[in-house]
Amino acid sequence: MNAEDLSDAVLVVLGHGTELNAGSAAPVFQHAAELRRRGIFAGVREAFWKQEPQIKKVLAEIQAPRIFIAPLFISEGYFATEIIPKELGFSFPDNLKLKTQNSELVYCRPVGSHDSMTGVILARAKEVIEKYPFPRAPKQTETTLFIAGHGTEKNEKSRRAIERQVELIAGMKIYAAVHAIFLEESPRIDECHSLAQTKNMIVVPFFISDGLHTQEDIPVLLGEAKRAVEERLAAGQPAWRNPTEKNGRLVWYTPAVGTEPHIADVILERVRAAAKNSSSSSSSSA
Repeated sequence: MNAEDLSDAVLVVLGHGTELNAGSAAPVFQHAAELRRRGIFAGVREAFWKQEPQIKKVLAEIQAPRIFIAPLFISEGYFATEIIPKELGFSFPDNLKLKTQNSELVYCRPVGSHDSMTGVILARAKEVIEKYPFPRAPKQTETTLFIAGHGTEKNEKSRRAIERQVELIAGMKIYAAVHAIFLEESPRIDECHSLAQTKNMIVVPFFISDGLHTQEDIPVLLGEAKRAVEERLAAGQPAWRNPTEKNGRLVWYTPAVGTEPHIADVILERVRAAAKNSSSSSSSSA
């Protein structure tokens, strides 16, 4: 069976998960459901590192010749490339295939570092302008695009996915400027107003889910009052009203990239690449 035919394989969409925020798991279920609907795989399962159903338990339940584990993580950071692969018996990035008695397990590269995330970011930015054009939809050439990430001093690879996207989108000359901003690294999110040279700003959170960081922390750092954010969330309203004027600039703020529908296609691309690599390595060792 060739690598492109995935009808014998089971896909496991793997998320970080947390018991602190029920919404954090939503993108995993969203994209797993879409890929299940397409009927490409023998089965599609959801699994998590920090909540049920946990990845080791899910893998133990699957009977299939091939199992692809697709980490729905935003970067090739600490959990996606160190902790989880090691616990599952892989060595990232050198050995991403594992043979068991009944199956071949293949660990895919994280979704967020794929170049096609460019389309996901641009779709998010375009969507928010079209949905909230008041007072008028700004020209992209008169708008600064910010990609907001978490960032961490623990792993230098954490910010690379965002910096790569900044480089790719800036090269397209669509926006007046494109910048990366971070929660825990420089440049910080609250520096965006001084970085922007245009009246219009779009901030796209490069996160998988709309959780604490995207719904509370970032809106406050963008200049919204914490009390206003908390009241809106308690009332079931969006934390940010598009557009909001802050420091003389109009700011549009989008949902997290991880809930954008095209992410299902990115997951599939990661699996197909992993299947091709797995097939070629098997042929070369035969």
